[in-house]
Amino acid sequence: MQCFIMRNKNSTFYLYLGFTSSPVYKGKFLMAARRLRRGPHTEYIISLDAEDLSQGSNSYMGKLRSDFWGTNFKIYDSKPPYDGAKASSSRSSRRFGSRRISPQVSSGNYEVGQVSYKYNLLKSRGPRRMNCTLECPSAQETWENSLKTKFRRPLGPTTLRNKAPRWHEQLQCWCLNFHGRVTVASVKNFQLVTAAGPSDPTSNVDEETVLLQFGKVDDDIFTMDYRQPLSAFQAFAISLSSFGNKLACE
Repeated sequence: MQCFIMRNKNSTFYLYLGFTSSPVYKGKFLMAARRLRRGPHTEYIISLDAEDLSQGSNSYMGKLRSDFWGTNFKIYDSKPPYDGAKASSSRSSRRFGSRRISPQVSSGNYEVGQVSYKYNLLKSRGPRRMNCTLECPSAQETWENSLKTKFRRPLGPTTLRNKAPRWHEQLQCWCLNFHGRVTVASVKNFQLVTAAGPSDPTSNVDEETVLLQFGKVDDDIFTMDYRQPLSAFQAFAISLSSFGNKLACE
C-alpha cells in the first residue's frame, strides 16, 4: 500500500492513500495525528477524523507515546487487540478509561507495540538502529478480517528491524534503495524487515522483503509504504516515531 504523510507546522500529521505530485489532488484521507507534550513525554493522538484529534472523540484510534529521551515509544490501540486483553494502567489511560466513548468501542488504551532507537554514542561512523515489536494477525487470519476485527487470542510479537544501509564510497554516505519513492536524504528515512524474535533467534526469517518504508520527498511530505501483516494504523504510528525521535533530529 503506497501512502504519504503531510506534516503541518502546527504539530499535526495527515496520512493519505496514494501519492501524486499534483498539489490539487491529495489522495484519499486515511487518518491524522496531533503531537502533544505531556510532562516529560510526547504523545501522538491518532484519529480517523482530520478535524477532531481529541482522545475523547469517537474517531480516536490510539496513540504513540515516547519516553523522556525520545528513543523508546509505545503504541496503544483504543480497542483490545484480542479477547481478554487488559488496558494499560498508565495515568492517561485511567483518565481516558473513565469515559465511555461509544457503546461499540471499548474505552481504554491497549499496548500493541513498541519502537526503539539505538545510537553509537561514541559518534563513530554508522547509522542508527531501529527495532519494533508488534501484535500482528496470524497467517491463518485473512488480511481483510485483520483490519476489521480483533484477534481471537494473543499471538506473540512480530519483530522488525531496520534494513542496514550500505556505505557508498563514491557518494561518501549510507544508502538504501527506495526504488524512487524517496528523493531527499534524511536521517528519518528507514526500511523495516522481519527479524528473528528473541524467543527463537535461530529461526529462518525473510530479511529482504521490506514491510514498511518511510522517507522524505519534500520539506513536509513523506512517503509511507507498507504491506501485510502491518495495518495502516501500525505503519502510521511507527512512522510518527521518526518525527518524535530527539536524537534523530540532532
